Amino acid sequence: MSGGKNRKDIQIGTEVEVVQKQDQRSGNLTPGIVKRILTNSSTHPHGIKVMLEGGIVGRVKKIL
Repeated sequence: MSGGKNRKDIQIGTEVEVVQKQDQRSGNLTPGIVKRILTNSSTHPHGIKVMLEGGIVGRVKKIL
């Protein structure tokens, strides 16, 4: 279980918890399976941005 700041740690199909844009203040996490990786750089200080299978977009906070 690690943070999602490194793109290499996240693959399509990885189970993660993301924080959605509207939840950044509350820190509310949404679990899901990675469908697409949206961040192109190898790292990001706030977490790699992904799209989950349900179409939810957020930054990875935890890799499960």
